[in-house]
Amino acid sequence: MTVTASPATSCCDEYAGMSRRGLIRGAALLGATATFGSAVVTTSARPAAASWGAPARGTLVLLSLRGAADGLNIVVPHGDPAYYAARPRINVPKDTLLERDDFFGLHPGLKALQPMWRSGKLAAIHATGMPAPNRSHFFAMEEIEDADPGSSARTGWLNRFLGLDSNTSPLQGMHVGGGVPPTSMYGPHQVMSARAASAVKLAGDDQYAVNDGRRRSLQKLWNRDMSLLGRNVRSSFAAIDAFEPVLGVAEGPRNGATYPRSDLGTALGEVARILRGNVGVEAVTVDQGDWDMHTDMGNMSWGRMKANVTELGDAIAAFFTDLGPLADNVTLVTLSEFGRRVKENSSWGTDHGYGNVMFVAGAGVKGGKYYGRWPGLQNSLDADLTVTTDYRSVLSEVLRRRFDTSTSAVFPGFQPEDVGFMA
Repeated sequence: MTVTASPATSCCDEYAGMSRRGLIRGAALLGATATFGSAVVTTSARPAAASWGAPARGTLVLLSLRGAADGLNIVVPHGDPAYYAARPRINVPKDTLLERDDFFGLHPGLKALQPMWRSGKLAAIHATGMPAPNRSHFFAMEEIEDADPGSSARTGWLNRFLGLDSNTSPLQGMHVGGGVPPTSMYGPHQVMSARAASAVKLAGDDQYAVNDGRRRSLQKLWNRDMSLLGRNVRSSFAAIDAFEPVLGVAEGPRNGATYPRSDLGTALGEVARILRGNVGVEAVTVDQGDWDMHTDMGNMSWGRMKANVTELGDAIAAFFTDLGPLADNVTLVTLSEFGRRVKENSSWGTDHGYGNVMFVAGAGVKGGKYYGRWPGLQNSLDADLTVTTDYRSVLSEVLRRRFDTSTSAVFPGFQPEDVGFMA
């Protein structure tokens, strides 16, 4: 699990420790991996298939807001009187909200997303989350990405989704950015992880490797090795070869797109480059942190919330601008492990809560609307936003409508409701 946390600003000890702990845990789980340079291919040791690098049916980008984003200040329920009563210092004033209807409005930091909202390419689903509260960052991330409550199987929902296809290419699933793939990607289906497209290469395969000597030496060492590691090495060779068209794509954004100078902006720029390579990527995970704002969330004049929301909006807008016509085949979903309490605390922040908001953007979205059933807020110390839409219903609707697939194996035992935000 990849989490970007700043020790100087993150006051939740559990969240501050997530980056190191998640890396150790991930390294322990990724038993079947071959690593070359900074690219990781997580494989099940199956041989390379002719379909590796085949065009994708579509692409789902899952953007995780790590640290539990405050959905009540991202999509503001200005029509609920308890919101302003509970947050006298950190509220978002009604007259500053964007795309305001009778009840909801967008945080002004999302200004860059207004064109997508108005063109029907962006929707918000409020009061979403897990079926039961879980206020632990570590366990909530695990549960929401595994998405199979009560099961001992070590597979994530995206890995189960990718496993439904007969194509066994590890290029179908990618984590882009730092760290190992998240729990949602873990499982028997092959996936890849890299900080950037340029990192998908053999370490040492540079100008000093005469006559392809680095590759030839590795192949000589491993080609007859029938162990799990030997088979994984050969799978990694094939994956790197299939990824080659991406490296032929020029770096840098297109269509006038300008990404924020941040980890999220960099990662989404890399995703756009990878998708232009047309090597069959169907699921991509990207992270944005740190949303764990117990302190210094601030208001519209200062604070971390305003900066994070602006970065989120600017990065998503730049991504879809960068894609150009390719955007017609890409759907992006935002997800956070849980929300925040209704009432502000004494430190200009909010504490761990329950319900949250999800955004869905791009292909197939019936946007320009707020979806979900509003449960009402209470102005009390322990009050939460109640979940009325299971997050799996949102993800199921995207998978069914965009990939024409049943989700019974992706979310075992779960019966999704039709939320109605996808065409």
